[in-house]
Amino acid sequence: MANYFTWIQQFTEKRLTMRLQRIAREKALRAQKRTFKGELFSWLDAIVFAVIFVLLINQYIFQLYMIPSPSMVETLLIKDRVFVSKTSYGIETYPGGPKIFDSKAPLRDEIIVFYNPEYDSKGPVFDVLSQIIYMATFSLVNIDVDEDGNMRERLYVKRSAAMGGETVRFNDGSASISGGGQSFFTDETEFRGTHGYSSAPHQSIEPSLYPGINAYGTLLGYQDAGLGSSAPQHVVQSYQKVSDYKGLVDYYQVDHARTRTLHQIDPSDMAARAEYARYERGIYVPHGYVLPLGDNRDNSQDGRYFGPVLHDSVIGRVVFRFWPLSRMGGVS
Repeated sequence: MANYFTWIQQFTEKRLTMRLQRIAREKALRAQKRTFKGELFSWLDAIVFAVIFVLLINQYIFQLYMIPSPSMVETLLIKDRVFVSKTSYGIETYPGGPKIFDSKAPLRDEIIVFYNPEYDSKGPVFDVLSQIIYMATFSLVNIDVDEDGNMRERLYVKRSAAMGGETVRFNDGSASISGGGQSFFTDETEFRGTHGYSSAPHQSIEPSLYPGINAYGTLLGYQDAGLGSSAPQHVVQSYQKVSDYKGLVDYYQVDHARTRTLHQIDPSDMAARAEYARYERGIYVPHGYVLPLGDNRDNSQDGRYFGPVLHDSVIGRVVFRFWPLSRMGGVS
């Protein structure tokens, strides 16, 4: 009998131990599941908070921006990454929305960021979404691309070159500035040197190429007038000297020469006269506007083509280059 009770005791203890071990394992598994789920929600919460924090910083304090084109060479190179101050000229309430605290206007020579006036919007929802993704990923992801996968430039980075009340005229790649009420123009290089502004704006095209560039525009004018075969021989010869040239072409000057030719062929053509006069008069900058130009004047889609931009369209100022590390530093 004693052996029987001993066996019962041992059996009971064994079963109880096995049950307690099983309960412990189940508790451990449940605890592990709770920990994993808790960790998951904790990570998700941290990620959402980080994204919201980044968006708020990018929208209201500073934004990271990657330079997509050579329009600001040598000041800024393609794929340079920069900090853009979003508080310099007022703060957008949301991407593309109205500003608050916008008492300060862009100053001459500042490198500004503004909305591209020629941007073909895909709709307000896509515009806001693409900007949110771009900002949340520190400019690493941009879904706003064309059919070829190239980044569409909703924002431009240029230098504030002329202010309200001034007129800027371009001829053979050179700019000249006339202040409000003045009857004369001052060469931009001289103007910048006199007032201590940046010497970064420059021409890449050799001056010796401009006779051929003007000849190209003249030939286009004859073609537009239906007189292609009547173009003067010296114009044809001048163009032939640069016809094999594979470098940059100043298309603003090409169109200037084209409109001048059309006006000379038929002075009574009022449309041609008005188009030519636009180049001859230059670009007037109304008050409340700024004329943005690229430092790389021969390779920049800027205010020469789309005109002055409203102060309200300017959303920030480039203040610092953080990539590449070899060129890290302030931008001016």
